[in-house]
Amino acid sequence: QMMKFAWDNYKQYALGKNELRPLTRNGHIGNMFGGLRGATVIDALDTLYIMELEEEFQEAKQWVERSFDLNVNGEASLFEVNIRYIGGLLAAYYLTGEEVFKNKALELGEKLLPAFNTPTGIPRGSSLLSPCSGMSWSWGWASAGSSILAEFGTLHLEFLHLSELSGNPVFAEKASEPSLALNIRRVLSRVEKPQGLYPNFLSPVTGSWVQHHVSIGGLGDSFYEYLIKSWLMSDKKDSEAKKMYDDALEAIEKHLVKKSAGGLTYIAEWRGGILDHKMGHLACFSGGMIALGAQHSPGDRRQRHMELAAEITSTCHESYTRSDTKLGPEAFRFDAGSEATATRLSERYYILRPEVVESYMYLWRLTHQPKYRHWGWEVVQALEKHCRVEAGFSGIRDVYTTTPTHDNMQQSFFLAETLKYLYLLFCEDDVLSLEDWVFNTEAHPLPINHTDLKA
Repeated sequence: QMMKFAWDNYKQYALGKNELRPLTRNGHIGNMFGGLRGATVIDALDTLYIMELEEEFQEAKQWVERSFDLNVNGEASLFEVNIRYIGGLLAAYYLTGEEVFKNKALELGEKLLPAFNTPTGIPRGSSLLSPCSGMSWSWGWASAGSSILAEFGTLHLEFLHLSELSGNPVFAEKASEPSLALNIRRVLSRVEKPQGLYPNFLSPVTGSWVQHHVSIGGLGDSFYEYLIKSWLMSDKKDSEAKKMYDDALEAIEKHLVKKSAGGLTYIAEWRGGILDHKMGHLACFSGGMIALGAQHSPGDRRQRHMELAAEITSTCHESYTRSDTKLGPEAFRFDAGSEATATRLSERYYILRPEVVESYMYLWRLTHQPKYRHWGWEVVQALEKHCRVEAGFSGIRDVYTTTPTHDNMQQSFFLAETLKYLYLLFCEDDVLSLEDWVFNTEAHPLPINHTDLKA
């Protein structure tokens, strides 16, 4: 019902725009996707399909067939276009077998390739989309024109599938295979890692770190997620990815995992050797990731990682329960008497993010402890109470007041991720079973190839 409400309002007031602005009842385009449109349509396709909202799915599919234009100009975030558009189209194709989704994914994938034309083969953060795909350059705000770990480290799953579907190995070469002299994974395994940690910024020109800031939240997050998921998607054949994941997690456990005075386990951020005792909402996906990775570890490590996953997920739950709205802030701190709460005004907002319920879903599926469903239901009630407005769902500016101001934005990931993970939390385990599907970082399911997908 929430999904139908979110979709119906988007369709009525913003169809073809990237997101719905529910208070003003109009659409928002923004500059993240270059000239691409319909981000909410592409992000919602697979969710509508698995929820069996058939009429709504047909509306979305029809828009893709008739109105989704790839001949656009503009500078787009390679990362965002890949996880939302490529991921959404691939998932829709694998779920339905409808060729239109595959064809659009491949056509768009080719437009992203110029971003990789750098001295190292590490792509720049943005790709200049144009009908004849030309130059590519980097977002100005990325540290000294550097590439961001989570961004160039979050292409592997999608590009492997593009390669597989197109029969064109260039995509896999771009994301992982050694056939490109300097490709992403080889650059990363070769570069020196401070204390075994991966900093967030790497120069696409020199292939070395630009500065030593490490986080499992924004900027770093999905790089780690894609290591374990690359291994799972390869039917556990991509042993290089598994080793990189295991080594990275060991360094994270050793240097970043801390326990607060009140007994809450959290993952701190690391700035040139100095810890910042803060955890972002984005880092809350890590409970689910660590639990997923633990399934395939030897006994003692499996138990340790399952405990760590449960503790981090519980800390993230605390960040929700300690707010007046029962929704969590963008970031929360562990210092001077405050635990799991935002201390800065600029970190008190909630923009319908999915990472906490994502971890609830994984922990429910892997432990079947009823508390994860109870916690998920608390979120559903809080969303209905504080984020539902007359014409859709909106983020809120301060989770610590029960009369919140709305931000007038229904993010596309609310339909792709937040509502999908909540739905799956209450489904039977065989709906998008973790044995058969891997979710990309926008919650778009990609199939595990149980036969011949070479990693």
